[in-house]
Amino acid sequence: MDLYSITTQKELLGAHGVSLKKHLGQNFLLEKKASAKMLVAADLSLKDTVYEIGPGIGTLTKELAKNSGKVIAIEKDPNMVKILKETTKEFSNIEIIQGNALKQSPPEGKYKVIANLPYYITSPIIRMFLETEHKPECMVLMVQKEVAKRICSKPPHMNLLAASVQFYSDVKTIATVGKGSFWPRPKVDSAIVQIIPKKKLPTVSSDLFFYVMKTGFVQPRKQLLNNFCKGLSLARSDVESWLKQSGIPPTKRAETLSIEDWVSLATSLPKSALTRPSYPQLR
Repeated sequence: MDLYSITTQKELLGAHGVSLKKHLGQNFLLEKKASAKMLVAADLSLKDTVYEIGPGIGTLTKELAKNSGKVIAIEKDPNMVKILKETTKEFSNIEIIQGNALKQSPPEGKYKVIANLPYYITSPIIRMFLETEHKPECMVLMVQKEVAKRICSKPPHMNLLAASVQFYSDVKTIATVGKGSFWPRPKVDSAIVQIIPKKKLPTVSSDLFFYVMKTGFVQPRKQLLNNFCKGLSLARSDVESWLKQSGIPPTKRAETLSIEDWVSLATSLPKSALTRPSYPQLR
C-alpha cells in the first residue's frame, strides 16, 4: 500500500467514510524524500523511541517504525485512528494513542519527537517539550516555512518566538518542502526544522530571562530604552546605566539582541526593577 499516493489516500478515506477536518490541519505527505530527510535529521537507530504527533493515515509512521525500536503515535482524530490501525497493522512496534498531544505526558526514558505539525499546534508543542523536565533528545518537525524562518532567526532579525526557542535549544532548518508535496495542497510551503534541547541552560532563572525579554519586545520597533522605561520600575538614567553595563546601546531594538545579550541583561537587572506586581514568581 503506497501511502504517498493521492489515489491511495482518497481510497482510504472513502472506505472509512472519513472527511478531512480543516481545523486539524490534516494535510498528507506525498513526497518520500521529505520523510527520508526527517529520519536523517533525527539520526534514528533501532534503539530509539519515537514520539509522533498527528500521524494521520500513517505515512511517516511506517517509515519511523522501520527505522526505530518503538513508535508512540498520538492522534487526536478518532476516525484517523481507525485508518492508522489498518495501515500499520503489520508493525508490532507501534503504539497508537487517541488523544490530545498537549495533554499527554512525555514517554519514560529517552525519546525523540518527530511530527508533521499543523500550524495551530506548532508553538504550543515546541514550548511544551522544551519546558518539560523530561525533554526529548531532539525534535524534527515539519512546520510552515514562515514559522521555521521565525524560529531560526538571528540578530538583527530576532523575534520573541526565536529567542524563546533558542534559550532552550539549538535549532536549524534542514530543508524546504513545497506545498505541492501535500494533499490537500496547503496555501504555503513547509520546512523541516531540527531542534536539539541544550544539555546545559544559561545560568539565569528562566522566569527572569523571559520577564526581561518580553519587556524588551513589548513594542519591537521601539528602542530598548523606551520599552524598559515603560515596563520596569526604573528611572530612565538607571535603565541607561544598566544597558551600558551589559555593553548594549540604549538606542538598540530588541530584534538586534542575541540570547547572550538577554542573559546578560537578566543577570544584571537591578533588584529595584522587580517590584512591579506583574513580575512572576521565580521558580
